[in-house]
Amino acid sequence: MTGLNMMEHPGRTEDQQVRASDHERDRAADRVRVAAADGRIDLAELDTRLTRIYEAKTHADLERVCRDLPEPGRTDLLVVDQQPTSRFALGLFGGFEHEGQWVVPRRFSVVSMFGGGRIDLSEAAFTAHETRIRALALWGGTEIVVPDDIEVKVRGLGLFGLFGKRGTRRGKPGAPRIVISGLAMFGAVVIRTRRQATRGGLTDRPAA
Repeated sequence: MTGLNMMEHPGRTEDQQVRASDHERDRAADRVRVAAADGRIDLAELDTRLTRIYEAKTHADLERVCRDLPEPGRTDLLVVDQQPTSRFALGLFGGFEHEGQWVVPRRFSVVSMFGGGRIDLSEAAFTAHETRIRALALWGGTEIVVPDDIEVKVRGLGLFGLFGKRGTRRGKPGAPRIVISGLAMFGAVVIRTRRQATRGGLTDRPAA
């Protein structure tokens, strides 16, 4: 950066000299991993860039590694290499609730019998690109909240009950997919969509 540019943008120069945090290094690493998955860089370059990222001392060091790569979108970062928070939910003469930041396994089971509960996926991460949720509602009810930027397929059956097939929707290209199947007998499985752009407020839209 020239002396003139430094005078015109003193705040930017000062920010670049700020020491990088572990969280910022991890975000930069996610950015180059997404770029490798998209075919923008090869595996050898990925390894080189990751080494430079974790050796970076300042914001300027991180910017030099990532400046030619696009920022990943929200859905690019939803599949993680972490252990699932939970593998099932059971509402037996009672209730359950999973919400906030949690990790969903490749297969998740939900059973509501004379009870019910809520599964909120709007802030969740996933262990696989495709997640299968099996929901069984017998004289009970389950509400499943899904973000509006991922793909959802609903294949359940309502027998003297309601299974929200209108919850099926397309997501953004390359986004994770959730497949919801199961049975609602004298009960209901309701799918609601939450807009991500206004997640700070409650903007759920019923799909069934």
